[in-house]
Amino acid sequence: MITLYVSPSCTSCRKAKAWLEEQNLEFNEKNIFHEPLTKEEIKQILSLTEEGTSELISYRSQAYQALSEDIDDLSLNELLDLFENEPSLIRRPIIMDDRRLQIGYNEEEIRCFLPRKVRELELAEIHRKLAVEETA
Repeated sequence: MITLYVSPSCTSCRKAKAWLEEQNLEFNEKNIFHEPLTKEEIKQILSLTEEGTSELISYRSQAYQALSEDIDDLSLNELLDLFENEPSLIRRPIIMDDRRLQIGYNEEEIRCFLPRKVRELELAEIHRKLAVEETA
């Protein structure tokens, strides 16, 4: 099952939700301001990142700008506490299932959440169109 972590005023979050709905994909939506991420959820997200915590931090947020400590100096537990208590530090949307993760909305990358069969059919259609154009 896909989980979509959002905030209410986030344009990218609305785009991600609309895309998932257009594709008729089932997902659970969680507003991280009304239901802050738990430490376990943050750990699960971090386990799917390629670059660790730097992918998850919203460096442009006011919360980040207001930090008095250097995030790089924090232990993992301190960082988890900070994310739990200050959800605006977290980039949004976060779209994930048990194997895939996307942080932020990217129109190309979000397609990874489509079932393989759908992606294969779309690729076959692209190849068909290219072949028609080559013969024309």
